[in-house]
Amino acid sequence: MGPGNDRSLEELLRAANRGDQRAYAAFLHAITPVLRGIARARGGGLGPEICEDVVQETLLAIHQKRQTWREDLPVRPWLYAIVRYKVVDAFRARGRVVHVQIDDFAEVIPAEPDVDLTVRGDAERMIGRLDPRSARIVRAIGLEGASIAETSAALDMTESAVRVALHRGLKKLAGLRESMVE
Repeated sequence: MGPGNDRSLEELLRAANRGDQRAYAAFLHAITPVLRGIARARGGGLGPEICEDVVQETLLAIHQKRQTWREDLPVRPWLYAIVRYKVVDAFRARGRVVHVQIDDFAEVIPAEPDVDLTVRGDAERMIGRLDPRSARIVRAIGLEGASIAETSAALDMTESAVRVALHRGLKKLAGLRESMVE
């Protein structure tokens, strides 16, 4: 897909998020080769079968999280971030140490200010299961909408340390959520 098609990806995902199944199918069809290229480029040592697994896991993650894409932002960076996470996960699952530039994952979308109070209460209960530092960081950035810089200043930590702690906290929350679903 060339640069002129970015807008059509955004239009397709907007329509898909509003229930248009044809737009959703077209969106998935359009992004699959892009995801495959990123998976192969980032996961060169994984082999073709594992890279294809990464593509499938990425498509599943996009399906499950498509409502998290902010319509006022471009689609491609959101897609790239998801596939990069999945490539890193694939390397980790195979016992390899992966060094990722933390700046690739620096920005986290804060919760919308008019979040349903029951959802916020559920989030608070889950965050309460984290260690105190991680809980403060996830709460500040994820629920209160603070930036990495604001959080690092408030907690007297470096921005890099906040990013790492945030990533670890979110990963632990995902594990807690999965264990609750099973």
